Amino acid sequence: MTPKEVLAFCKSKNVQLVDVKFCDFIGTWQHFCAPISELEEAVFEEGLGFDGSSIRGWKSIEASDMLLMLDPATAIIDPFPQVTTLSIVADAVDTITREPYSRDPRNVARKAEAYLKQTGIADTAYFGPEAEFFIFDDIRYGQTSNSAFYYIDSNEGIWNSGREEFPNLGNKIRHKEGYFPVPPQDTQADIRNEMIMVMKECGLKVEREHHEVATAGQAEIDLRFNSLVSMADDMLLYKYIVKNVAKRHNKTVTFMPKPLFGDNGSGMHTHQSLWKKGKPLFAGKEYAGLSDMALYYIGGVLKHARAIAAITNPTVNSYKRLTPGFEAPVNLAYSSRNRSAAIRIPTYSPSPKAKRIEYRPPDPLANPYIAFAALLLAGLDGIENRIDPGEPLDKNIYELSASELKKVPSMPGSLAEACDELEDDHEFLLKGDVFTQDVIDTWIEMKRKEQDQIRLRPHPWEFHMYYDA
Repeated sequence: MTPKEVLAFCKSKNVQLVDVKFCDFIGTWQHFCAPISELEEAVFEEGLGFDGSSIRGWKSIEASDMLLMLDPATAIIDPFPQVTTLSIVADAVDTITREPYSRDPRNVARKAEAYLKQTGIADTAYFGPEAEFFIFDDIRYGQTSNSAFYYIDSNEGIWNSGREEFPNLGNKIRHKEGYFPVPPQDTQADIRNEMIMVMKECGLKVEREHHEVATAGQAEIDLRFNSLVSMADDMLLYKYIVKNVAKRHNKTVTFMPKPLFGDNGSGMHTHQSLWKKGKPLFAGKEYAGLSDMALYYIGGVLKHARAIAAITNPTVNSYKRLTPGFEAPVNLAYSSRNRSAAIRIPTYSPSPKAKRIEYRPPDPLANPYIAFAALLLAGLDGIENRIDPGEPLDKNIYELSASELKKVPSMPGSLAEACDELEDDHEFLLKGDVFTQDVIDTWIEMKRKEQDQIRLRPHPWEFHMYYDA
């Protein structure tokens, strides 16, 4: 829609409020709301002011004035407020130069798309993330100088098989057996279906929903692939819908990669492909029906995977999921159909249009704008430098011997290690000014502080291990 069309749309829907949303540096939507009378055509040209110093990782207080420029193409009716409300996504710009703000994640993603076209390699990068999450019934946590705890509960959790529920009807999902039982074991099918109906109402294209492997309400809803910026926009809206539909049912959603001990964590397997002039570029006659370009793209992603882990797996909790020998793929290899490799080449369809790669390490706490941009730049570096991905690994990597595993590189073992890798390997991210040095430095600084927040605090299990030593 154009600004004029947005205003006409508001009038036709009797919109009373406008809610302006934008993505902070970490990857969370922020917002403010105004009466619809404040939304005039001039606002789309002039922008709306806000305090950038109050946003994580953005401006310092002495230079805090910023503007938000509304993107009319993102306007929808927000499905959750009681009053009819227009939801619209905005980009951050500098008040003086009117230049897009370098630390605005949406700007990073826009520059990545522009750089792709500039290379001449392709004109469109498609992304299809598969975000997993948990729907819990209760979450409590706390930390003081002399105590620490968290407590998660779910009516579906196997730990409640012996709880008095007056009556307890059983049907609790056992650890690692949640893929995909029918109701009554799957207690949340109606909630997930409501989520996809709201997503469709908001214009998202949903492929399917299902219960995931873990007990206690692990879920997955898959969106149809989209271009980089649009897909990142979709993911922020997706999270907003999932969390608010859960709240309607007095439940809570988390995208933490590893909230439960001893069961599967939540990933965000990310499908990727390049197209040019409406034609797919990843289909060919090489391994698994891939083109040379696709193999070089794989080579670039594998080469830089340890560095971009600080972006695709951006929390301390991320590395409790990325643990060797467990469900998440930590080994940097590629293979057809093999879910134990970091990169899988899906074989569901023989159509060249369906040819893509699936990068499996990312998790849903990644900021989609900068995670997709980083993956694209890693892949493009592989294409530009003809990086050989090596031979595919068509074995169950979880069953390889120790000597065989030594030959396969792996993901970093911690957020601190990932930050070290990003510090040493980020030149490819600076191409086309997609990421700036300031963005890289600020990201690493923030992530090291996150690591320190946990490093400095005693863990409850340490008392079990060490108190009486």
